[in-house]
Amino acid sequence: MSLSMILPMSAFALAASISPGPVNLVCLSCGTRYPIARGLVFVTGATLGFIALFVAVGLGLYSVLALMPGLDVALRWGGVAFLLYLSFRLVRDDGRLPEGERGTAPGFMTGALMQWLNPKAWLASAAGIGAYVSGHDLGQLTVFAALYLPICWLSLGSWVYAGAFLRQYLDRPALLTTINRVLAALLAASCAYLLFD
Repeated sequence: MSLSMILPMSAFALAASISPGPVNLVCLSCGTRYPIARGLVFVTGATLGFIALFVAVGLGLYSVLALMPGLDVALRWGGVAFLLYLSFRLVRDDGRLPEGERGTAPGFMTGALMQWLNPKAWLASAAGIGAYVSGHDLGQLTVFAALYLPICWLSLGSWVYAGAFLRQYLDRPALLTTINRVLAALLAASCAYLLFD
């Protein structure tokens, strides 16, 4: 594969991974609330979950969804329920930062599952594969997935680090509660996109 194809694939992967979406908002929240290492566990799960979804879509999962109209509706409602659950957890948060290793950060499996319920991940997979992979060319799909893996991880990780940077300014529980509620509202708003798109 030529450099003229690798560069646009990489640019697409970067734009799709770093732009705001539900997973990015949870990464930001992890950075403000938990040690960076705990946030990066979520990032790793989200990255590997996305790559699994990306490869599955490239191997034909998207066409299976087209043949089974009820399945895409079930995925949509599952995504809405999961995002509303995460929004509810953010709203209920008391704004007190956990000390050390206490507190329950979203983990590896939460990150992986979230990508499969994330409309942005499905759209990015379908659009990227449609634009850069000829037919069902396994070689192109493998290269694209190999490029996406570090780009996605670094992009999501940057949101965790941004949250960690903001943490130094969030030593007041009332301020963090407000930020959590804004993030919760944004997550809930992304549900409207799922339901009405």
